[in-house]
Amino acid sequence: MNGTRTHASGTQSAHEAALRADIVHTACEMERLGVNQGTSGNVSARCGAGLLITPSGVPANALSPDALVWLPFDVEADAPVFAQPHRPSTEWRFHRDILRARSEIGAVVHTHSNAATAIAIHGRDIPAHHYMVAAAGGNSIRCAPYATFGSQALSDYALEALKDRTACLLAHHGVIALGRDLAQALWLANEVEVLAKQYLLASQLGPPPVLSDEAIAEVVRKFSNYGLRRASGDGDGT
Repeated sequence: MNGTRTHASGTQSAHEAALRADIVHTACEMERLGVNQGTSGNVSARCGAGLLITPSGVPANALSPDALVWLPFDVEADAPVFAQPHRPSTEWRFHRDILRARSEIGAVVHTHSNAATAIAIHGRDIPAHHYMVAAAGGNSIRCAPYATFGSQALSDYALEALKDRTACLLAHHGVIALGRDLAQALWLANEVEVLAKQYLLASQLGPPPVLSDEAIAEVVRKFSNYGLRRASGDGDGT
């Protein structure tokens, strides 16, 4: 398997070339927004019968489209791609498993953003202190239990935390955000960080009151009609 081509002919389609450029742009935007720094975090997007993912150990400002790695959905840890100069992110397992299990998802963004990670260090969910928590699909943004980075256990925990959700925290680690495309996944990753900051600030006055399950269900319903089409701005934008 060649990690830099998805086609037997050895050429890239126009779609793949554009997708590679979009992934690099997304990684750079993560750094610009402050939800990642250095070599932390990673990005993937559905591409044919597999996924394109950022490589291990390459900071966003040094990333090029050709450095991205293509993995089939049936890839295992002993595949030849893991011996190539540009190896896939160490978190390839949860990227593979999420995209394989969730056909409606086109992109996965993983960050180590500060406020959300601070909450994850305590192993806490982000409750419905603000209606925009519903942007992740329910009445909380769950925190998956801790497991070693890159492990199958971490992927399994993440998949469980993401049931009926498009974002979760990873205990003592960071955030996963999903989207139909890269723009939506990046938007949600940044929104989770905004919500985490709000929750931490509100907690300084005591445990924040939370919205009822019924109130959040109504917001989820409205979002399903609205579609959260805008990749920036919040749920009541026009």
